[in-house]
Amino acid sequence: MPLDRVPDLTSLRLLVAVVETGSIGRGARKVGMTQQAASDRLRAVESQVGVALLHRSRQGSRPTEAGTLLTGWATRLLEVAEEVAEGIGTLRADRTSPLRVASSMTVAEHLVPRWLLVLRQRSEAGRAAPQPVELLATNSVRVLAALADGAADLGFVEGPDVPRGFRSRELLEDHLVVVVAPGHPWTRRRRPVGPADLAATPLVSREQGSGTRDVLERALAAAGLVPVPPAVELTTATSVREAVRAGTGVAVLSRLAVADDLDAGRLRTVVVEGLDLGRTLRAVWTGAARMAPGPARELLGIAAGTAHP
Repeated sequence: MPLDRVPDLTSLRLLVAVVETGSIGRGARKVGMTQQAASDRLRAVESQVGVALLHRSRQGSRPTEAGTLLTGWATRLLEVAEEVAEGIGTLRADRTSPLRVASSMTVAEHLVPRWLLVLRQRSEAGRAAPQPVELLATNSVRVLAALADGAADLGFVEGPDVPRGFRSRELLEDHLVVVVAPGHPWTRRRRPVGPADLAATPLVSREQGSGTRDVLERALAAAGLVPVPPAVELTTATSVREAVRAGTGVAVLSRLAVADDLDAGRLRTVVVEGLDLGRTLRAVWTGAARMAPGPARELLGIAAGTAHP
């Protein structure tokens, strides 16, 4: 079909807004037009494509069958256009400006350093100046807040899902394990530890907002249980691990965070029957683009390609 039958991006954006809001007036306001200008543009689009796109009435506007199809195509086209626009902005951007990364603690401590090393090596292999990187290591809730506030370009989180308004890509599956010091009584139990036992035990825990804590609380909730308050709350997986090694109590941590201690015998795992402690580690970003924008896209590609430890 000749490209002159394809409406311009502004018209497509207007059509999508009208279908989403159910009204030409509301759709016009959403894209910054007057209602009259929007009505004229929509009639011109219908003339251009040769079919009616909207059923108009006093109650509002709803798409025809053709309008529904075109709205779906337009949505995809607008996403690609946004991605192209962000890419063009990247071409013009100052490569000395830092790539701002926000990461949950587990990913920041055990995966991000290797990804940043690969990013630097690729830059040096291409004889380009390495991209400066600013890394904020925090909990998953604060990672999302940094992205929403525009304080980070790319984030990595540990929670079971991502709120609406964020784009994401799954990187790898992680598993939480219950760990204790070698002399803890649970290492000598004859009966398996159950979800109720874990929920009734004051844990050495990460703070509220931590992806690790969120996964544990959701898993217990799925079993109909609410955990008792923690014995102590700490802000990093390292501090939790060290507290358990010192004999403070029981903790639930990523296997990534305790692998060396388990191999060396400094910590022991305790199997908890009937509790799913698996989770997905994800990259997250904001904006309409289906891939992270700008320099963050290269780091995302590295993370996706080398995620497995």
